[in-house]
Amino acid sequence: MTPAFEKLQKHLKQLPGLGYRSSERIALHLLVEKPAQLPALVTALEEAARAVRRCTRCGNLAETELCAICADERRDRSVVCVVEHVPDLVAIERSGAYRGSYHVLHGKLSPIHGVGPDELNLAALRARMESGEVGELILALSNDVEGEATCHYLTEHLPASAGSAVKVTRIGFGLPSGGGVLYADSVTLKSALEGRRSYS
Repeated sequence: MTPAFEKLQKHLKQLPGLGYRSSERIALHLLVEKPAQLPALVTALEEAARAVRRCTRCGNLAETELCAICADERRDRSVVCVVEHVPDLVAIERSGAYRGSYHVLHGKLSPIHGVGPDELNLAALRARMESGEVGELILALSNDVEGEATCHYLTEHLPASAGSAVKVTRIGFGLPSGGGVLYADSVTLKSALEGRRSYS
C-alpha cells in the first residue's frame, strides 16, 4: 500500500471501535469503491470542527452557546442528570425515559490516569447548583470504582455549596456491576432512572 493510504488507515485506526481490519476496510471503501464521497466527508468534518463546541451550561455538543436540550423550555431544569460523556447523554435521550436536563463531566475521577477534579467539567455544575435552580441531582455514572469515587466526590463537595435542599440520587437498578450507561439498552436505562435511589 502507498504511504498516503497507510497514513489514512493509521488515523482511522485511532478512532474508537476501529481495529486494523476495520480501518483498512473503511480506507479502501473511501479511496477505491466510493471516492466521490470523499469531498463531502472532508467538508462535513471541517464544518463540524469549526462549528461544534461545548454547551456553556451542561457540556453537551452545541453550535451556539446552549445545546438544543438546554435551550428547550419544555425540559425540567430543576432535575440534572450527571453523565460522564456525551454518548451517555445520547443513550439516555434515546431511551425516551427522561425529560430533565443534563450535565456532562467529560470523564470521571481517576488518579491513576491523572484525572482530578480540575480536569472535569465541575465549575459549570457548581455554578448551576449555586444558582438555586437545581432541586435534584441524578448521578448516572459508571458502576465501577472510578464512577463511585466520582459520585462520592460530588456528594461531598457540590451539594454543600448549594445547601441541603438538593436531593442527590443514583441510578443503578438494572445496570450490571462495572457497567456504564452507554452500553445499556433503552428498557434497562428506563428502569435505572425510575428506580433511582437516594445517594448518601
